[in-house]
Amino acid sequence: MSTISLRLPESLHRRVRELAKSEDVSINQLITTALAEKMSALMTVEYLEERASRGDRGKFERVMGKVRDVEPDASDV
Repeated sequence: MSTISLRLPESLHRRVRELAKSEDVSINQLITTALAEKMSALMTVEYLEERASRGDRGKFERVMGKVRDVEPDASDV
């Protein structure tokens, strides 16, 4: 495990301390979780952009052409 030194404005530090206390976790755990969530969101965007770049409109149209043209069930609406 690594250690970092982090400088926070006093107002942010106070709020993080309050949130950590209300969640019954340490400040370290709260910040670690928040960082992991942010990284996950950013990495998801990159992943989806990369997958989209490999898409092929022609293949999509061929696959969609195999779908039957029927009205949806009432329970699907």
